[in-house]
Amino acid sequence: MDKTTVTPFSHLTRKPPVAEPRPTSRTVHGVRLEDSYAWLRAKNWQEVIENPKAVPVEIGAYLKRENAFTAEALRPLEDLQKGLIAEMRGRIREDESEPPIRDGAYLYYERFRKRQQYPVFCRKPVDSKREEVLLDGPKEARAFDYFDIGAVLPSPNHALMAWAADTTGAESYVIRIRDLATGKDSDKLSRTSGEVVWGRDNTFFYYIELDKSQRPYRVMRHKLGDRQAADVEIFREVDTGWFVSLDCTQDDRYGFISVHDHETSEVLLLDLDDPSEVPAPIFPRVQGIEYDIEHHAGNLIIRTNHGGEAGFKAPDFRIVSLPVGQTDITKALLLVPETPGRVLESLNVLEDWLIWSDLGEDGPRIRVRNWTSGEDQVFAPRAAVGDISGMVGLEYVSDTLRLCFSSPTEPEMTLDRNLRTGEETILKVQEVPSGHDASLYRVERVFAPSHDGVMVPVTILSRKDTPRDGTAPALLYGYGSYGHALEADFETERLSLVDRGFVYVLAHVRGGMEKGFGWYRDGKREKKVNTFLDFIAVADFLVAEKYAAPKRIVANGVSAGGMLMGAIANMAGEKFAGIVAEVPFVDSLNTILDPTLPLTPPEWVEWGNPIEDKATFDTMLGYSPYDNIAAKHYPPMLVTGGLSDPRVTYWEPAKFVAKLRATMTGGGPILLHTNMGAGHGGASGRFEQLADIARVFAFAMEVTGTVPEAQV
Repeated sequence: MDKTTVTPFSHLTRKPPVAEPRPTSRTVHGVRLEDSYAWLRAKNWQEVIENPKAVPVEIGAYLKRENAFTAEALRPLEDLQKGLIAEMRGRIREDESEPPIRDGAYLYYERFRKRQQYPVFCRKPVDSKREEVLLDGPKEARAFDYFDIGAVLPSPNHALMAWAADTTGAESYVIRIRDLATGKDSDKLSRTSGEVVWGRDNTFFYYIELDKSQRPYRVMRHKLGDRQAADVEIFREVDTGWFVSLDCTQDDRYGFISVHDHETSEVLLLDLDDPSEVPAPIFPRVQGIEYDIEHHAGNLIIRTNHGGEAGFKAPDFRIVSLPVGQTDITKALLLVPETPGRVLESLNVLEDWLIWSDLGEDGPRIRVRNWTSGEDQVFAPRAAVGDISGMVGLEYVSDTLRLCFSSPTEPEMTLDRNLRTGEETILKVQEVPSGHDASLYRVERVFAPSHDGVMVPVTILSRKDTPRDGTAPALLYGYGSYGHALEADFETERLSLVDRGFVYVLAHVRGGMEKGFGWYRDGKREKKVNTFLDFIAVADFLVAEKYAAPKRIVANGVSAGGMLMGAIANMAGEKFAGIVAEVPFVDSLNTILDPTLPLTPPEWVEWGNPIEDKATFDTMLGYSPYDNIAAKHYPPMLVTGGLSDPRVTYWEPAKFVAKLRATMTGGGPILLHTNMGAGHGGASGRFEQLADIARVFAFAMEVTGTVPEAQV
């Protein structure tokens, strides 16, 4: 029997839940907006994010009915999902450990125990093999359904450790201080971002509190032994469109507060020797100017898009140097000029080395310069289509750069490179216990013409024995927002689809930074539609070039990529066998019109402010997935959400599904699965996460007719 002719989910006779329409309306910029499902947003939504059990009975019951319907739809695929989970788990070394990082007299590292979901944080003295377990993740997680570890940061004298955990998925962390000699905890601090910067005398630290909308908004100083109520406010950001974060320079001389939205930033220095210091900004806040800092020999080393002269910008960023205390950036010394089309992404500093990374059309690079000689070194991926990342460790006086290399076909290799001698020490090669032969696979980087002739980069992973004859199914993944670039790295779970004849495709659409800052700029605000049209163009390209069969492509996106899924469902749903929208930002216009929601004010920079600007309103009204659902045929869709998600609130996918079912004239089914005990990232345990992936893959196989007969 030809599985491609079988109607997906043909066994499903149960009717989907029906959300009662309760029409409401309002007028914005002279346009009447109708919303029949606004009631799915709980009046106590802030409480629900912090405590999912507080969800109103009616809403909770509705979401559970949706989950039951989805479970029924996927019931014939249960064996397939179990098989996928076992297969993906078989590619994970269960007792995996990370190479240690030296900090003073200790080597710090994390490892897993077999069959355990969470890591164990450990250290050993440099001159001994005696292991100390500092934080036992499985033990700490025992009482919780959800458990995510934030900071795990020893004090400068290595006698104490600050550690943070989120136990709801709301990204609200509790910080505790552990005495590493006794293993006992003290100083419980709630509603924090999970970030910590220690003072150098080990008696105090800085952390960030969240406001009632889950925004990290103020920096607090905590003296060990004090109650949280006695903590001192160091800095408060009153603009609800800005976030606050904390870090320290590599030499531990300064802490710094970074205040930012998506296109402007400000940095304030903290003297870690002086707990009474009042932080001051390095430069005044200027709209559209971003910068971050490091410290070297009395100078601030600054990565910035400031062009060096008033009114000029360097969109792809450059690196400059300025003495500490100097506030006129026009007097800065240029260290690394801007390279148009290659965005300078990160900056690190060691005593003898300046290190930065950049990204452009030909992939990522890591670059190193000796402070004394000025000699440069350049490191690139070791595969034609691949990825590279680097880290400098915890020490400032060091010649070691840790590098990681991988590609879609090749497992990750981690090595330490001595920047002075060139010697390389391989620390780890990612193990695939069930076996992996890279020679069986191929990866290609091709370019698809979009609607305006712009060429969109596309990464394609397949088995070499998968014919390029227009018959293969494909999973096409996209994101295209916030300048986030999709990496051509090794992800073992993809092999479960590829080994079943799928082509796995990454669409590097506009809105990311794969081709520099301009690529990002051309996929945001008034140009956002380019993101959607690029994705559709890549789907057409796959068919035209016979990488995939017509209507056997499954589209997949997460978060803002889920908004992309909603948009392409409305614009060109007929081109896809199915669409998977995970925690999707699909009620885009209503969310951005509501300044009381957690992320709305910060998002105005990314999408525009439709409250004040009619042009932005009109643009968003033209693509907002919820507002553009039409009376037409839609493909099968799997939509997911998280009840405690503070980023994309649970009611966005719920409303989208309810309206879609009530409006569409045929097609489907439309399935909604809400994780009732997790947030934006889904399940927290490393094996629990495999169930979420298996659900997506089983759906993709069902809608493309590739489920084996024995597993139907």
